[in-house]
Amino acid sequence: MAKLVSNVYGEALFELAMEQDRLDAYLEESQGVLDVLRDNQEFSQMMTHPNIIKEEKLQMVETVFKGRISDEMVGLMRMIVEKDHFAKMPEVLTFFIDKALEVGIAYVTTPMEVTDAQKKQIEDRLLETTAYQSFRMHYAVDADLIGGMVIRIGDRVVDSSVRTKISELSRELSKIQLKAGECAS
Repeated sequence: MAKLVSNVYGEALFELAMEQDRLDAYLEESQGVLDVLRDNQEFSQMMTHPNIIKEEKLQMVETVFKGRISDEMVGLMRMIVEKDHFAKMPEVLTFFIDKALEVGIAYVTTPMEVTDAQKKQIEDRLLETTAYQSFRMHYAVDADLIGGMVIRIGDRVVDSSVRTKISELSRELSKIQLKAGECAS
């Protein structure tokens, strides 16, 4: 039953995050809530104590988390309390976190629209070169790139655009000119 509870609620949170395109935000919130639960054993004990009525537990969730995390996450916690499954909250969040970490979110910018075949090639290449099981792809066009592409996944950026290569070449030429000027003097 415990595994089923974590799977059901964790999967529901994952589906909501994907539907709303807020996977990163919910991942961050889940990790924060999990830290709060691990660091505050007394809170977890109160939330699972059989002599504390459900309405008081719901009020505690509101008091502690409302305004600090999304309404959707508070709603999930309220639902879990109402179903008397708060003891499984760490497992629910861990299930969600593990599942969310399997999905990469990639932002690809190119100088012109890419075809569906090119999109598939890009995604396949990202799957080969990363540990992600799947990707949520976002494409944008920026004609200033001239050629190539820029890919951002989390805080990693791979920039193979012609604009960047020209800029790098220009900096290198400036350094060479400076050195040549120093040698001539």
